[in-house]
Parts: sequence; structure tokens; C-alpha cells
Amino acid sequence: MKKNLLMWDETLFRDPEVFEIDYVPEQFNHRDAQIRELAFQVRPGLRGARPLNTICRGLPGTGKTTSVKKVLAEIEETTKKLVPVYINCQIDNTKFAIFSQIYRRVTGHPPPASGTSFKQVFDAIARVLQREEQVLLVALDDANYLLYENEINQVLYPLLRSHEAYPGVRIGVVAIVSDMSVTLQSEVDARVASVFRPTEIYFPPYSEEEVHGILEERVLQGLYPNVIRPETLDLVVEQTMKSGDLRVGIDLLKRAALNAEKEARRSVEREDVCKAYEVSRYLHLAFSLRALKAEERGVLGRIAEMSARDDQEMNAGDVYRFVKEQEGVSYTKYYEIIQKFDAMRLLNLHYRQGRGRTRLISLRYDPGRVLEHLRQTI
Repeated sequence: MKKNLLMWDETLFRDPEVFEIDYVPEQFNHRDAQIRELAFQVRPGLRGARPLNTICRGLPGTGKTTSVKKVLAEIEETTKKLVPVYINCQIDNTKFAIFSQIYRRVTGHPPPASGTSFKQVFDAIARVLQREEQVLLVALDDANYLLYENEINQVLYPLLRSHEAYPGVRIGVVAIVSDMSVTLQSEVDARVASVFRPTEIYFPPYSEEEVHGILEERVLQGLYPNVIRPETLDLVVEQTMKSGDLRVGIDLLKRAALNAEKEARRSVEREDVCKAYEVSRYLHLAFSLRALKAEERGVLGRIAEMSARDDQEMNAGDVYRFVKEQEGVSYTKYYEIIQKFDAMRLLNLHYRQGRGRTRLISLRYDPGRVLEHLRQTI
């Protein structure tokens, strides 16, 4: 009789790294036009001139980050005169945090732990660029998070106007934007807009055929033969298209294979995919919560508790009274936080017409799931 059960030390994964969200595949298809355009934008930097400012815009999971990382890696391999810096603005979303990362990349070590002003950090960056005659290219991934934090102008202004204070310094910016409601060039103030003037590169959603090809390639690279049958892959593709995010499909493959491993099976069954989808479908929620500060997580938790209890749209004033009682947050801070949650697609804010306008709040996700994910991010 043929054995179908895995031994305790066996695995279905040939290379588990292939299913990590930040994995950059060797073979990267369907974005040749965007990569060519991006390479054209940064090419002046290879000749010692300022790279052209660029916005890479598209829904989550459309290949923006991978495309930018591919171009940055090629720059690293080609020249020392153009210094690329990649920054994840979900993690580093303040001016000082971003310039600390640039300082680390340019000087080779972090800035002093305390007592260092922003001016000292930026002076040091500029001096190295002047001395080494290097051009700086800063890639701001998820730059829309700088908008949510009201940091976008404070970050772009010193970068784009650096040549005025430091002759010979040349800096270009690539901003990656995943929020299609954000038009970054119209959100910045006039001082920044006059020097930003970016070219926009659009990354459209992948077609079903493209999603199938990308996921099939990950299966071939990351799993052993026959772990995912064709009809199972079709189901994963179907669920990925439903979510509208390729990253959900990649995560779904990983979790479905882990579910099969847990049951000691040598292939992934339909039930493994369906069970995995109940987790993978909340990938956007998980990513968003990771970017929140402790105070913001506290406020969102209270909103989720109230939503679970009331099971309907909530009056913003009632929510504030509950949040203030539980978290001690001022009204100004509360208003800033719920505006940010609305921009991040964590909740909906709208008005009910009547005698006076009543602002209503409703969560975009199941409150139980929100609370569960919040517990996991503590």
C-alpha cells in the first residue's frame, strides 16, 4: 500500500522563503514596462545628476515594492555613485526615523542614540554625499502612511530642497502608494509641490491568468512535486481574485501547505485551502495593525468592543465617551486617530442627515477578528 502520511521530520516545503511576503523572486514577470519606466526615471543618478522623482501607484499586491527593490538591487550591483535607500513607511513613519535610516545607509552606522538633532543627522548625510560625490535615491514604500501621520511634507521638503542648503547634493525620491484614494502630488504643500513634480507609474491589478502564473511559479519553487494539484491551485487563484490582493494568494499557499503538514498529508486538500483562507483573507488587517502605535491600538480595540456589543453603526460622540472613559484620550487626539483609521480603510466615517449632522462610525472588519489580531500584535 502506498504511504500518504508524512513522517514527523518530513516537510512539504522545498523552500519556505518563497512564500514570505517580502521575498523578491528571481523571475519576476508581468511588470517589464513599469520596471523599464522606473529605470529611465532613476538613470540620471547614474551620471551624477538628480534622479527624476517618481510615484509608483497601484492597489496592494500589484508588484510595486518588488519592482522598486529589483531596480535598487541593480543599482547596488552597478555603481557606488548612486546610493539607493529603501524605507518601509509603515515601520519608519516619522521624519527622524526616516532620516536615521538614510544616515545608517550613507555612513554605515546608526546615528548616536541620544542628544542628536535632526539638523546634525542631515548635516552628516549631506557632508558624506558632498565628499564622496554621491547621489542619493530614497524609496519610500507605503508613502501614504506619511500622509496619515501628517509627516509627508516634513520628510519631502528637506530631501527635495537639500541642494539649496548643501551645494552639489542631489537627491531623488521614489514614493510607493497603495491607497488609490490618495493623490500624493496634490496632498503636499506648495513648497514641496514646486520641486516634487513626480512622474506617476501605474501598476494595474494582475489578471486571473497572471495570478495563476505567478502562484504556479511559487508552487514550483517552494513546494515539492504534487503537493498542490491543478484543481487545488485553481481554488487558490479563485480566492486570490476574490480578495483582490496577490499577497493573499501567496499567504494562502503557505498556510494551506502548513495545514496539510499538520495533518501529516503529502498533498494539499480543498479543506486545507478553505481553512487557510479564513486567516489569509485578513492579511490587510494584520499589516495595518502592525503599523499602529500602542495608543491607536487601544482606541481601535475599544471601537471593536463597542461594535461587537452594539452590532450596528455607532454615533461618533458615543464612541468618544466610551474611548475617553477606557483610554483617557483627548477629543482632538481621538478625532485624529479615527480620521487615520478611515484613511487606512479600517473603518468608515460618514454623516447621517437629519436635524443636525450626526457622524457615524462602522468597522470594515468583523470586530471579533479585529480584537483577535490586536491581541496578536501586542
